Amino acid sequence: MRLIPVLLLLATPLHAWEFSPTPVCTLTDAKSGTVLTYDGAVYDITLTRPGGWPLADVFAIRFAPVGPTISTSRHQVEGDTLRVEDRGFGNVLNGLELNTTATALTGDAALTIDLTGAAAPTRAFRACTPGPAIG
Repeated sequence: MRLIPVLLLLATPLHAWEFSPTPVCTLTDAKSGTVLTYDGAVYDITLTRPGGWPLADVFAIRFAPVGPTISTSRHQVEGDTLRVEDRGFGNVLNGLELNTTATALTGDAALTIDLTGAAAPTRAFRACTPGPAIG
């Protein structure tokens, strides 16, 4: 009888996308290695890809099925991590909320991100106002 609750928990789908308001507004998808943060001034997206990211002039993220496709040359690559900062992320947040997949592209590398379950955590992230910095 004690195994039934455990089996029920194992059968319940885990939500890959999670939102946290502290210490800064954070939206994460552990499955794809995607982390977005907002500290009240700057948005940041970090994408981790096993095997790394090649150095390339342009990084793009294509949202499907309704778009948009966003590109920038202001990205940074360090090994397995690609990072982009900006003061506005409206198109990225729209893409996360309204689509089923995102494909991050740079050079000949691609990372497909499943956006199932991303809409509600993205709305919470969008509405987040970070607290004062600690320290």
